[in-house]
Amino acid sequence: MFFESMHPSWQALLADQRPVLEELENRLLAYQESKDADAPPIAPPMPLVMRAFAADAASIRVLLVGQDPYPTEGHAIGLSFAVAPDCRPLPRSLQNMMKELGSDLPQVTAAGDLLRWQAQGVMLLNRHLTTLVGAAGAHEKLGWSRFTDAAIEALAALHGRQLVALLWGRHAQSLEPLLAGCTVLSAAHPSPLSASRGFFGSRPFSRANEALLANGAKTIDWSC
Repeated sequence: MFFESMHPSWQALLADQRPVLEELENRLLAYQESKDADAPPIAPPMPLVMRAFAADAASIRVLLVGQDPYPTEGHAIGLSFAVAPDCRPLPRSLQNMMKELGSDLPQVTAAGDLLRWQAQGVMLLNRHLTTLVGAAGAHEKLGWSRFTDAAIEALAALHGRQLVALLWGRHAQSLEPLLAGCTVLSAAHPSPLSASRGFFGSRPFSRANEALLANGAKTIDWSC
C-alpha cells in the first residue's frame, strides 16, 4: 500500500527503499490488528500516510520539512504542518505560520489551507510519517527517518540548486548535509516555544520566492 500509493516518479527514485517501506507498513498493520479498544490509533490514518509523495517528484520546487504528524485526533492529514480545510482552531504552530505569512506577505490570504501549497510544488514532508493520537513523537524510533532521509537525498540530487528547502528548528536543520547544492533557508521552528526566538521576522515565504526567482523558477502563490 505505501509504496504503491506514491507517484510513479517516487517509486522509480526510491525503488531501493521498497523493503524499508514494506517493513514499516507491516509493523503498523500489526499494531492496528493487535491493539485493544483503548489503545490510541495511528495518526494520520493509514491511507493518508504517504500523501506527501502523491505529486510528481519533478514538479517539486520547495521542500518544507516537519518533524512528525500532529498528535491531536483529526489533525494529521499526511502533510507537514497541514490540517483539513475545515479544521478549527488551527494548531498553534500553524497559527504562528499564518501570523508570519501575514506579516511577510500582507497581500496574501493567510487562512491555513496548505493544500494550495502542495498543488504548486511545495512538498510538505514530515521526517517521521506517523505517530499515535495523543502521543507526540511516538514513532520517532520506528525507522521512518531512514526512508525520508533517502527521499530528501533523492530530491536534492534531482533538482540541485533549483530546490528551495525551508528548514525550521534544529531537528529540520540537521538535514542540511543531505541537501548539498540546494538552496537552504533556515529559521527557528514556528512552535509556541520557539517562534519568538527567530521564526517571527524570518520572512521565509518572500525569501523562498526570491530564491526561486534567482533560480529562474516560477514563484509560489502562498495564499492559503
